[in-house]
Amino acid sequence: MTGKILIVDDDQSLCETIQMDLQHHGYSAVWTTSWEDAVALIENEDFDCALVDLILEDMDGTELCKRIVENRPDVPVIAITAFGSLEMAIAAIRAGVYDFMNKPIEFDLLRIHLDRALKHRSLNEQIKTLTSALERSKGFDTLLGSSLPMQRLYGQLARISETDMTVLITGESGTGKELVARAIHKHSRRASGPFIAISCPALPDTLLESELFGHVKGAFTDARTPRRGILVQAHGGTVFLDEIGEMPLSLQPKLLRALETRTVRPLGGGEEVSFDARIIAATNRDLDSAVEEGRFREDLLFRINVIEIELPPLRDRDKDPLVLAQYFVDQFANQTGKNLHGFTEAVAGKLLDYSWPGNVRQLRNVMERAVALTKHDKIIVEDLPDPIRNYQQKHFAIGGDSSNTLIPLAEVEQRYIQHVLEKTGDNKALAARVLGIDRKTLYRKLNQ
Repeated sequence: MTGKILIVDDDQSLCETIQMDLQHHGYSAVWTTSWEDAVALIENEDFDCALVDLILEDMDGTELCKRIVENRPDVPVIAITAFGSLEMAIAAIRAGVYDFMNKPIEFDLLRIHLDRALKHRSLNEQIKTLTSALERSKGFDTLLGSSLPMQRLYGQLARISETDMTVLITGESGTGKELVARAIHKHSRRASGPFIAISCPALPDTLLESELFGHVKGAFTDARTPRRGILVQAHGGTVFLDEIGEMPLSLQPKLLRALETRTVRPLGGGEEVSFDARIIAATNRDLDSAVEEGRFREDLLFRINVIEIELPPLRDRDKDPLVLAQYFVDQFANQTGKNLHGFTEAVAGKLLDYSWPGNVRQLRNVMERAVALTKHDKIIVEDLPDPIRNYQQKHFAIGGDSSNTLIPLAEVEQRYIQHVLEKTGDNKALAARVLGIDRKTLYRKLNQ
């Protein structure tokens, strides 16, 4: 690496010799024998590193090091001295010196020290840049990302949070639907109330019904005491129904009635109990298709889909994977006590190339694994799992240049439909919108 170096030593001939050697190897170097000039130079010019003699005629070199570090903490200081002592070394460390060198100067060794200091500065600059990007990308609560789809989402969430309407969050698995639901709750008038989340496919039918609506004593074998359901427990707050598309068809009419009347009847009970909770539902399924296939009630879909929020997949979020990856590296490095400084450019390229079928959840897991396994001061390609390390971008092609490889129009259409379905995670409603056709037309073409 090369950079601009400030040399401070009261031996002018040594300054000139160091300057000539550094310039010969591609560095830019400025020297001075005066500590006052050194302070002025460091304040008014941009240097990448400073070489400072600890024994100066007109000032303690340790004090000068301290002044430089205070005025320009981004510039690493290498202390040089012919009369080293433990006390002097301790004083220099306290002053913030990055490295030490002894006189007489060995120029090959000097360049090694300089390159190490310059890499240290470059790394710190990259960290500051990514940290700044993280701050700029915090658009709504804890959500990260500065891509256009996320900027649109932030504006939508800000408006929705001011209302009390039922919300349906759609998007592929791993896009952060519960995180969005929590953000809406936190910025709503119900923020002081409870936020209760339940995963619809995680519980058997009877237990899910009990969790939602409650039960009376003796309603079933293990019902030894009465219990309020989460719709009542969340009074004044928000209920998040995750993966509502997996809710058993037998429970859907009861949920629909509860949402319409704002009352519930506990399992085994005979009296209605009112509740006041906002409902936010989420799904990674195409509920319109589920309605057509008889797996989801259309009237319930109308009730929960008052406002729909569609979360963008990570592959459509421009450079957001890098911002998120840096955030996760910092988070897991702090948890594990590792001194990590982000990731290499090669890793950044891999993260941007990969299609992320598991979205943000997958990226988080990948970076947690990388932080745990790495033996370096930043994540390298070898720390990534094989599918990402060996990933090759796939491009959609319709044929070749030769007339022998040209294909019929119908096959072009077939290949492109398959390509869009792969990119949308087999979400047929989204694929139909991308293709500019209705779902019935898409189903007909798929059948063909």
